[in-house]
Parts: sequence; C-alpha cells; structure tokens
Amino acid sequence: MNNLNLKTIEKSDYLPSSQECLMAKMPPSALGLVADFFKVLSESSRLNIVCCLRNGEKNVSEIIEETKLGQANVSKHLKMLAQVGIVSRTQKGINVYYQISNPFIFELCDLVCNSLSIQFQEQYEQISQLKL
Repeated sequence: MNNLNLKTIEKSDYLPSSQECLMAKMPPSALGLVADFFKVLSESSRLNIVCCLRNGEKNVSEIIEETKLGQANVSKHLKMLAQVGIVSRTQKGINVYYQISNPFIFELCDLVCNSLSIQFQEQYEQISQLKL
C-alpha cells in the first residue's frame, strides 16, 4: 500500500510464536471465511481504497478523486469490502460515507508491508554480496 508510515520491525515481530495456530482449531467452513477475507484484500484497487480510508470516512466522490479509479469500479470494490466487513457505510443526507469497520486492517497491512520491506532488504544485501 502506498502512503503508509512504515516503522522498522524485526523478523521476530511477524514470525509466529510457539503458541498453537488458531486456524488449526477452525472448521473448514470457518477457514473458508478467512480465505474469502484475504481474497478481498488481494486486489490492488481495494487496497488503494482501504488506504484512502485510513484517515477517516469518505464518500464515493472523494474516494474516486483520491484513488483515480472509476465510479463503477469504486462502487464494485466498496461492495466487496463491505461484504466481508472491512468497510461500513453511513447515510448522511443524500451522501453515503464509507469508513473502515475495524482498524486492525491497517495493522495487518502494515505487518505485510514491513515483512516485504525486510525481505527486499535481505535480497538487496544478498545481491550486493554477489557483486563483490
């Protein structure tokens, strides 16, 4: 995601602890819901919309302006984000405003971005060593 304030983390911050994985105790139907949640986040336009809503609620016109996505595209993606509970909507007069339902989504995105940053740094260092 773009425009994120990424803090530096260590590998231990994102590696699983020795505790048992919660997903291991879930029935397959519940795992399907988890998979659906991640499928919704697997599209860059939806991540762009999530990032756009990081600083507060916005109506569709504001989201379009900030993301540069088309109206039909934004509406389609907002519907999908709402279906899995990532965003919610509030009617204010004639406008509908969208906001993030649970801010943990930003922690999740930051965790992934930081993890990728560490991975890229390690790859860069390996390539630099090969050049020597």
